[in-house]
Amino acid sequence: MTGKKALFFCAAASNIDPKYNQAAREAVRAACLCGYEIVSGGTIKGTMKVVSDTARECGAHVKGVLPRFMDGLEYPALDELVWTETMSARKEEMRAGISLAVALPGGIGTLDELAETCTLIRLHQIDAKMVIFNVGGFYDILEKLFDHYVETGMLDVPTRRKIIFVRTIEEFKAEL
Repeated sequence: MTGKKALFFCAAASNIDPKYNQAAREAVRAACLCGYEIVSGGTIKGTMKVVSDTARECGAHVKGVLPRFMDGLEYPALDELVWTETMSARKEEMRAGISLAVALPGGIGTLDELAETCTLIRLHQIDAKMVIFNVGGFYDILEKLFDHYVETGMLDVPTRRKIIFVRTIEEFKAEL
């Protein structure tokens, strides 16, 4: 294990545009090639499965974190599986020791995870960079909201600089 950990927030849904899973494959592959261990929600569902599949194909260490009520949904080939009692504990465990958090397109759970991570970055509770992979403009509205926060004084510029929106795999690689 390298000690460098990249946490991927992503969709559990399976009925999504294939471009989101393709972007996930490319991003995970790039992180693995830079020596990152991969951390995710660790289920067999949606983009979470794609993240684990790709990390395994690359030979990276893969950690999955699931709350006990998801028993039976865990990805079968995790190098490390951590069970938690709650979703809140899951997020805390997933973030432990990371230097990079990546938000791929996802639903309300992904939004919750990335918002809390941004808050913890702002409060200096974690020392990580938040990279939001804005595939096909998926996060355009969120990017405008973060800029609005800065314009209105609700978010300081140094924190905003740690919340990075990328649109291409080349831009993503530049942040690794």
